[in-house]
Amino acid sequence: MGTTTTAVRFQVRIIYLYRKRFYTAHAMYHRVRLALDFPNASCRLRGPCGLHCILECMPTRFTFAFAALMAAPLLGETPGFQQTDIFEAGQGGYAHYRVPAIVATPKGAVLAFAEARKSARGDWGTQDIVMRRSLDHGVSWDAPKVIVRLKEAVKKNPVAVAQQLGVEGEVTYNNVVPIIESLSGRLHVLFCVEYLRCFSMTSTDDGASFTEPVEITATFDKFRRDYDWKVIATGPGHGIQLRSGRLLVPVWLSDGTGGHAHRPSIVSTIYSDDHGKSWQRGAIVVRHPELKNPSETVAVQLGDGRVALNIRHESAEHRRAISYSRDGASGWTKPTLHPQLLEPICMASIIRLPPGRILFANPHSSEPRDPGKPEGNHKRQNVTVKLSYDEGLTWPVSKSIQGSAATPISLSPPMGAST
Repeated sequence: MGTTTTAVRFQVRIIYLYRKRFYTAHAMYHRVRLALDFPNASCRLRGPCGLHCILECMPTRFTFAFAALMAAPLLGETPGFQQTDIFEAGQGGYAHYRVPAIVATPKGAVLAFAEARKSARGDWGTQDIVMRRSLDHGVSWDAPKVIVRLKEAVKKNPVAVAQQLGVEGEVTYNNVVPIIESLSGRLHVLFCVEYLRCFSMTSTDDGASFTEPVEITATFDKFRRDYDWKVIATGPGHGIQLRSGRLLVPVWLSDGTGGHAHRPSIVSTIYSDDHGKSWQRGAIVVRHPELKNPSETVAVQLGDGRVALNIRHESAEHRRAISYSRDGASGWTKPTLHPQLLEPICMASIIRLPPGRILFANPHSSEPRDPGKPEGNHKRQNVTVKLSYDEGLTWPVSKSIQGSAATPISLSPPMGAST
């Protein structure tokens, strides 16, 4: 069989935490042969500090791109790699930064978000939501800025006070979730305050400005007939837009009686069918103890239109749980554990890449944090990207990008896409 060679440059965006700094990385790769008889090959791109990003060619396709991935047909490009500090612990008046998210707009802006924490002790101290913005595809970035502060006084969540996790006067902004509408380019940003209230705001200028936050906690109140929650959280990571236009955000809720006031817990979704003007609750997907303390969940739409949820939990099997729904809101299947996707008990990320590929990233780690408690948390290390060609049924390609302690990470859909 003859072969055809097309030169394509892929601009790869990575956001992950390593040694108390959030980084983005930019890699370029080209010369992709679209032919069945093209032999397997790989290109290793080395960046500063020995970091690697590996793109592997396979027959008729190539593997993975991290974070906001943008492609443009360009001829004669040479592979290269760049790495940039985005958020650094101890800088900007914050002890550290956690829970990242990254999106790329149709106009090419790249927006990176994180929780900026004044204290390193946990999730309940003084925290802000910060954003950095790049208008040159991640080559340079503006200064970090706090994107929201409520005008009214904020009371501490009573469950945090009861467990001495926080005190009045400390305000916790948490779990930022950006979503890009693919046609309009409108950016929706959901976030929580004190794990007790939820808000939404929008931007029509690629994050240069935002509307005043609109409270949508009433959407979560609709869960109370099924679950008397005291703690709520969106995402984390990016939300998605389904091909129907529906905006979809995974959520988790807790009654706040257990450890860190985040346990026990349930997982569900919220969604909007009117471009974010109103939000509705979905059905409960899973609750403790069906899975032990299910929480941070990511979503991807499959080729047949179904939505797959990839669920963090604390069960002893240490494998990510998967559930499916025809519409992202109802009829969820009983979660099953995927044998290839390790669960160290940490945030993960998932995106869809056309045509017919899905990327998943998390710390691929089976080393217990406490050797005496192998059923507990595993070390957050060996950040790995996996690639599926069959809608997440199998993950034949797996590449480690950071072997040492590094967490958390975020992938974003291709520029202007939200699936």
